[in-house]
Amino acid sequence: MDITLIRTFLEVAASGSFVNASERLLVTQSAVSLRVARLEESLGKQLFLRSKAGAELTPAGREFERYALSLVKIWEEARQQIGVPEGYSKSLSIGAQYSLWPRLGFRWIDRMQDAMPTLNIRAELGMPDRIMRFLVEGIVQIGLMYSPQLRPGLTARKIYDEELVLAASWEAGLDDIADRYVFVDWGPEFVHAHALELPQLTNPGMTLSLGALAADYVRMRKAAAYLPARYIKRYLDRGELHLVPDAPIFPFPVWSVWRDDLEDGIRAVAENALVAIRSQIDADQDAVIAELAQINESESVEVLGKKEDLPIYK
Repeated sequence: MDITLIRTFLEVAASGSFVNASERLLVTQSAVSLRVARLEESLGKQLFLRSKAGAELTPAGREFERYALSLVKIWEEARQQIGVPEGYSKSLSIGAQYSLWPRLGFRWIDRMQDAMPTLNIRAELGMPDRIMRFLVEGIVQIGLMYSPQLRPGLTARKIYDEELVLAASWEAGLDDIADRYVFVDWGPEFVHAHALELPQLTNPGMTLSLGALAADYVRMRKAAAYLPARYIKRYLDRGELHLVPDAPIFPFPVWSVWRDDLEDGIRAVAENALVAIRSQIDADQDAVIAELAQINESESVEVLGKKEDLPIYK
């Protein structure tokens, strides 16, 4: 059976629409329809009920979905194992959002390869929905992301809180950045807390949904934005960015999502590497928060969206 047909079926089932599936698969809607029709012809059953609202799985489609996921998983396992280069005995495929590769994902890879030199690693990039789909299908075994979804066969674990801090490319206070502020969309909770507590910054001329990549935009211009502390520490140390005094921080959870069937030996190596990386990230973030506390008038750090402050740093 053509694995492309099965992947197309799963994409339509996940997105609930032939149109959405075509956009995600980067093919035409007619190609998606043709693939599903060929699959239905092979199975002798209708898999979707089509309507203007989208595509809904039939009873046969829901039954086939379980087998489709298993078929894709087996295919990926075979493809990855056969594709292991000479000199390597194990294979691991991981995925992460862009913001989580620098200072986390790449360090994670280094630690894993140091601990298991014969481990072949494949890395994928994507937004949470893409990484989750790859996890479900077995294309990746571990994913790093900000907003995971619970799915059967997967386990999510919180790694740490990403401390988002307000930084500018010049030394500035909260009252100095309104006309130079860049709003980085870190998700609904951040947007809500930001609107309530920083109303003077809710009408920016620029909005970016680029995560940590926004740091490169900000530091090359006279601009300010909320950015990950662990990511910008190097720019703070070099004087390319500056913390904005008395600005609240926002803790943004980072999660790892694991396939339950991941081999125990590889799981142990990956887990230990993440623990070691977290220690370094905690140290980097603590240093940035301590610096912010020192320049704050109250010597404490307010948390955006919460009444309590972080402890005073000396």
